[in-house]
Amino acid sequence: MSQSFYSESEVLPRLVFIEGWTFKQDAIHKSFVFKNFVQAFSFITAVALVAEKMDHHPDWSNSWNTVSISLSTHSRGGVTDKDLELANIINGLA
Repeated sequence: MSQSFYSESEVLPRLVFIEGWTFKQDAIHKSFVFKNFVQAFSFITAVALVAEKMDHHPDWSNSWNTVSISLSTHSRGGVTDKDLELANIINGLA
């Protein structure tokens, strides 16, 4: 079993390789802006399908064309490899 979670000093060097994500309050965060609501909702749907397959679900919000996502592994109390993997995948979907 992997460690509980990464500390901020362990997460930050890994985020250098995951464009646009920031670390705050034991989670990684990014907002995505799309042309319109339909594109934003399509993105949400694509992320939801991947997240369900991974059994790893983001915290997110949507306001018209903007989708804000926070990732952490709640059962571990912070950011884990699973969050970093999903962030990479989400960037690819955007």
